Amino acid sequence: MKHALRTKLIPIEHNVGRLLICLLLFNTLLSSCHKAKDTTPLDCELFSIKEFNPLVNWDEEDNGVKIISLDYTDAMNGFTLPSMRQLKNGKFEFEFEIRNNTNNPQQFFYKIYYQNESYKFEEVDSLTNKRNELSEENFYGSWIEPVEFKKTEVIEPDNAFHKISDAFTISGNPRNEERYMQNGTNNRWQRNPRMGNYSFLLVVSAKEDISLIPEGIRQLNKKENNHFQNPYYYFLHGTGKELKKTIAHKSTIQLKVKAQPNLGGGIYINTSTFSGTIDTSGYCATCGKDSNLYKNAPIQQFINYVDASTKMDNIPVIADILKDNYSKMDYNWNRNFYTKNELIPTIIQTSKKPCTTVVSDPDEKMIRIKNPKTKYGEWKKESVGIITRHGLTYGKYRVKVKLTELLNKNNVWNGLTNAIWLISQGGGEWNYRRNCNKEGYMASYWGGSNDKRVPAVDYSEIDFEILKTPPYCPDNAFPPVFKNSKDDKNNINSWNVALPEEITNADDKVTVACTNWDMACWEPEKFGAGCNPISYNGQTFYTHRWDNTYRALTEKKEESDDELFGSDYYYFEIEWKPTEIIWRIGPQPDKMRIVGYMNDKVTSIPNNQMLLIITQEYHNTKWWPGAPYSQDNLPFPLNDIPGEIYELVIE
Repeated sequence: MKHALRTKLIPIEHNVGRLLICLLLFNTLLSSCHKAKDTTPLDCELFSIKEFNPLVNWDEEDNGVKIISLDYTDAMNGFTLPSMRQLKNGKFEFEFEIRNNTNNPQQFFYKIYYQNESYKFEEVDSLTNKRNELSEENFYGSWIEPVEFKKTEVIEPDNAFHKISDAFTISGNPRNEERYMQNGTNNRWQRNPRMGNYSFLLVVSAKEDISLIPEGIRQLNKKENNHFQNPYYYFLHGTGKELKKTIAHKSTIQLKVKAQPNLGGGIYINTSTFSGTIDTSGYCATCGKDSNLYKNAPIQQFINYVDASTKMDNIPVIADILKDNYSKMDYNWNRNFYTKNELIPTIIQTSKKPCTTVVSDPDEKMIRIKNPKTKYGEWKKESVGIITRHGLTYGKYRVKVKLTELLNKNNVWNGLTNAIWLISQGGGEWNYRRNCNKEGYMASYWGGSNDKRVPAVDYSEIDFEILKTPPYCPDNAFPPVFKNSKDDKNNINSWNVALPEEITNADDKVTVACTNWDMACWEPEKFGAGCNPISYNGQTFYTHRWDNTYRALTEKKEESDDELFGSDYYYFEIEWKPTEIIWRIGPQPDKMRIVGYMNDKVTSIPNNQMLLIITQEYHNTKWWPGAPYSQDNLPFPLNDIPGEIYELVIE
C-alpha cells in the first residue's frame, strides 16, 4: 500500500511544480508587457497622456532589448534606421494616448525626439550642476522634415483616452546642419547615426506653451548664441521642465543599434588611392570598381601612405623568417657582412595590382589578406590592408582576426606590424574636430615641431600597433643599450652580439602599442610629455609623449605573440567614447582584458567621423626607437604572409 500511495503522489507533486512554473512564466510575461509600454497616465492641467510606445512596429530583440543593425545596402549616402528593406515604409511607428481634461474640444501639439545614450555628454555638468555645453554635440534628432510640433486631431472632452499614431526615422545629420550641406545637397553620410542605445522623448504641449518653447528646440537646426540647444536638457533639466501645460516623457523602451558589415560583401577599389599605373587584371565579381561594388561593398582596399624620405638600404636576402628557423645569429651575420654596394635601396611598397592581395569570400563571409612574396630583382616589402567605407563617430569596434605571427620560434621578428586602427575620414571643415582652445592643434600630421598651430583640424587617429619594440615607460628602463658589433668574421663574439637583457627578458613577447593622435592639443588639464601614470579599474597605465609638440600619446604593453597570433583567432577592441578611449584584447568577447586607457584629462579625444583599418604593414623602425631588429637588416619575404579577418562588429 505504501508503495502504491507513493506512485499516486508523484504526479500530483509534478503537477503542482508545473503549475508554479506556469505562474512564474505568466508573471514574467505580464511584467514584460508592462515594461513594453508606459501605462501610468501623466497629468497636467489640460490633458493627460499614457501608453507611449516609440517602436510599435519593431519587434526584433536581443536579451529583451530591441535591436537593429545598420543596412549596408546602397548606403553610400548615409544610413537610415530603419531602411526600406527593414520596414516596408522605412519608418518606425510610434503611438501614445491622450485625454482632454478641459471642458471644450481641443487640439494639442506633440513632437518626438531621440538621442544616442551610449556615446553622449551628460546634459548636466556634474561639477556645476548646470547645462553641459558639450551636450550640444550629442546625436539627437526628431522628424527629418522641417516641421516643428504637429497637431493632434480634435480631442473631445469625453474623459476617454484617444490614440495618436505617427512615424519617424533616425538618419544622418538629424539637425539638418548647414555644415554638412553642399550645393543644396544634404550630405547625411557626413554625420552618420551613432551606434549604441537610443532613448525616445515624447513632448506634448498645449497651444499656450508652444510659443514659450525656444525656436532651437522646436527646430533643431536653429542656434542660440551660436550653440545648438539639446531638447533633452531643456525639457528634462532646464526651463522646459517648468512649463505648466507641457508633458515631456522619456520612454523606458530603448533601441540598440549596431553595425556588422558583411565581410563577404565585396571590396571596392578606389583607384585614386593607388600611385602610378595599376594592373586591373585582378578585378572580379567581389573586388573592383563596378557600380554594384561602389554602392554596396562595405570595405575598400587600403593603400598605406608611403613616405619617400624613409628610404632604406636593405640586405639582399630573401627568406621566410617564420618557417625557415631564421635565427638571431642569421640576423647578426646578415647585418654585418654585406657591403654598402650590395645593399638594395628601397622604400616600403603598396600594391600596384588591386584585388590580388585582398580577397572577400562571400561563402565564409570573411576577408583574406596577404603580404606578397618577392623574388630576386623584384625586391619588395609590400604592406597590405583593408578600410571601411562608412564613417562613424564613437563606438565599440571589435574585430575577430587571425593576423600573421610576428615572431618565429627563435623569437626573431618578421618585420611586420599588425595594426587595427581608426583614422579620420578627412574632408576638411565638415569633419573638423572640436576647437582646441589652448594654443590650438599642430596644423598637419607630418609637420615638425615648428609646424604652425590652428584652432581646428580634421586629422584624428586611434591605434592598435603590434610589433617587436620595447616599452618606453617607466623611463628608467629606456632606452635599452645595444652593444656595437664588428665585421670580424674570425671572431664570432665580435659580430654575434647578444641583445640587452631588457629585450631578452621579454624575448617571446611583442608590444601592443595603444595610441591616440591628439595633434598636441594642450587643452587637457593633465597634458604632459615623458612618462605619466593614469589609473583605471585598478590598473595603472603609463602614457608616453616625446615632447610637448609631439602629436600622439602612446601606452605600451608586452603580450605573448603565440597567444595573440598563434591561436586560431583573437579579438581586438577599441572603445571610443566622448571622454575616454579603452583598448581591449582577448580570446573571446566576454574574456577581454584592458591593455590601454586614456581620458580627456590627459589627451584630446577626437569627436569627428572616422574609418576602421586593418593592416599587416612594414614600418621603418626609425619610427620605433629601441626596436631590437632594424627593418633594413631583415630579409625580403620568401613566401606570402597571410592574414584573415573573420568579423567586425561596432556597438
